[in-house]
Amino acid sequence: MTDSAIEVTGVARSFGAVHAVRDATFTAAYGSVTALIGPNGSGKTTLMLMLASLLTPDAGSIRIAGHDPVTDPRAVRAAMGWMPDVLGSWASLPVRKTLEITGRLHGLSAPAAAARAAELIDLTGLQPLASQPTRVLSRGQKQKLSLARSLVHDPKVLLLDEPASGLDPAARIELRLLVRRLADEGRSLLISSHVLAELDEMADAAVYVEAGATVSAERVGRAKTSLRQWRIRAVDAATVVPALEARGIERDRIGRDHLGTLVAVASETEAAAVLTALVGAGVAVSSFAPVVGDLEHTFLDLTRGGAGAQPVADDTETLS
Repeated sequence: MTDSAIEVTGVARSFGAVHAVRDATFTAAYGSVTALIGPNGSGKTTLMLMLASLLTPDAGSIRIAGHDPVTDPRAVRAAMGWMPDVLGSWASLPVRKTLEITGRLHGLSAPAAAARAAELIDLTGLQPLASQPTRVLSRGQKQKLSLARSLVHDPKVLLLDEPASGLDPAARIELRLLVRRLADEGRSLLISSHVLAELDEMADAAVYVEAGATVSAERVGRAKTSLRQWRIRAVDAATVVPALEARGIERDRIGRDHLGTLVAVASETEAAAVLTALVGAGVAVSSFAPVVGDLEHTFLDLTRGGAGAQPVADDTETLS
């Protein structure tokens, strides 16, 4: 086993004149969850398909658990589990039989495939649907089946494309706990999702993709440390702004939305100092937290071209 579960170096892929992936370089470690983040059309899906050995790169190199998906796709597929955004399934086959056949395709014996299917049905909460044909499954239930199929051969690397799509709130929480459990067992999970708040609660690291290229560590570092909005809620909202101004915070760094007062700060250290000042001024603070999570903050700053967070978002008001 290599040190890195996934190694991508200078990877590119074009479709005619369209350069879907221009220059992707990153690594993902075992025992961790890595978020793959980027806007629509940034090349995430094409990159995932190359990692899954379903597309051949035009340039660069990929290693999955030390194996090259171009020269040794069989070894890659043995080490990797792939959960696509949209599940293709045998419509007339029951859930249990689908998992058993998937296990057999991965080389498991019939008894071993049956035992693994039962285990995964329990793991993903599909017990009530085990005997139902897959055509009756909802979008969220198909996502659970897709995840179960990706795990059938106990892979060390998992590629998950929009795994929470269609899941209800309870199922999303279950997925989050399962993802962390799988990582804690030593697997590497690369997850592509537009739901950045959920990724924030699962991911140990992030890879940002922009116009077909991975964003440099330097740009990501600058984005992480740009001004960031925190929301303040107090028992008496009218006491917040005077206390902020008394601490020397400029008016253009203060705003409000329907949930409370917003203040733009440069770091958690400054945020802590602001909270200390508010409490010291007698403001009864009931809530003080970032408006968005770390991943969303970084993503939004990158998409703005590194301009830094604005004190007030589009749906908020400035203070006059």
